[in-house]
Amino acid sequence: MAGNARGMIAVDKIGTKILFLDPRTYLIETVLDGFQKTVHELLVIPETGRAYVPIFGDGIHGRNPNPGHTLLVIDCLARKHIATIDLAPLSAPHTLRLGAEGLIYITCENSAKVAVIDPKTNAVIDAIDSGSTNGHRLCIPDDGRRLYTDNEEDATVSVIDVPNRKLLGKIATPEKLAGIAVSADGKTVVAVSDDSPVVFAIDTEAGKVVRTVPLEGVEKAAQIARYSPDGKLLIVSSLNSNKISIIDAATFGNQSAISVGSQPMDFAFKGDDLFVGCQGDGTMHIIDLPGRRNTGHVKAGSGCESIGFF
Repeated sequence: MAGNARGMIAVDKIGTKILFLDPRTYLIETVLDGFQKTVHELLVIPETGRAYVPIFGDGIHGRNPNPGHTLLVIDCLARKHIATIDLAPLSAPHTLRLGAEGLIYITCENSAKVAVIDPKTNAVIDAIDSGSTNGHRLCIPDDGRRLYTDNEEDATVSVIDVPNRKLLGKIATPEKLAGIAVSADGKTVVAVSDDSPVVFAIDTEAGKVVRTVPLEGVEKAAQIARYSPDGKLLIVSSLNSNKISIIDAATFGNQSAISVGSQPMDFAFKGDDLFVGCQGDGTMHIIDLPGRRNTGHVKAGSGCESIGFF
C-alpha cells in the first residue's frame, strides 16, 4: 500500500502546520503554514495526489467554543494548499474517510452530522444526521454500505445507511467512547472506551456489543483504533498511557503494548512499519510490526497528530 510511497505528509496539530517529509529519511522538506486553529486529522487519497485536512477550531472535543467550518485541500505532489471547502453551517469538522463510491464523509462534531463531499467538485452535497450529541469519529467498511460514528458522551455508536444517507439506529456501549474502527468485511466494529483501558467488540449483524476486551499493559483509557491493511492486526493508540497496542484482530489476543512518545494519536502503515504521531512531544515513532518493537523516532514538528503516505 504505502511500501513504495512517493511522499509523506503529517499534520502538526500543535504547531498548526502541514509538513511534508522524505519517506525514506523522514526529514522535513516542506512546511505549509498560516492556517487557522486547528489543523486536525487527515485523509490522503494517493490515487489523486490529494490530501484533506479539517480546521477543527481552537478547542477540544466537547469544549470547542470557536469551531472551524472549513476543509483544506492539499495537492501533495505540488505541496500546496489549493482549495478550501466551506462546510458552513456545519462546524467542528473532525474525522474523515473515503467511501467506496469515491465520496468523502466527515464528522462535524458540534453539528452532530456527517457531511458528504464530492472531491471532484470540492462541494458539500449532503449532510446526514448522526442522532448524537457530538459526532466524534467515523469508520466505513470496504463495501461502503454502512458508516459508523462513535458518539463520545452518548456512549453509543450510530449506524448510517450510506447509499440512502440516513440514520438506521444506535448501538449502546457500556462506557463513553473515544475512537472507532471497522473490519474490512464490516462484521466487527471496535469502539474504544473513553473511561477505561478497554475496547468493545460489536457484532454489526446482531447490533450489539458482544465482547469487552481489556488492553493489556495499558493503564488508562485509549483513543484511536485502526485495522492494519491486511486486516490481521488491530492497532490502538493510548494517548494517556503513551503506548501503542498491537492486537491479533481475529482473536483480540496476543497483545503487545509498546511505549512510544508523549500523547500518541493517529498512525499510518508503510510496509511492515507503523508510524505514530505523538502530539505531546513532537516525535514520530516507528514500530516494526512483525517484530512488535519500537525501532526509533524522529522529530516531526511541534506535535503531529496524523500521518499519511502518497
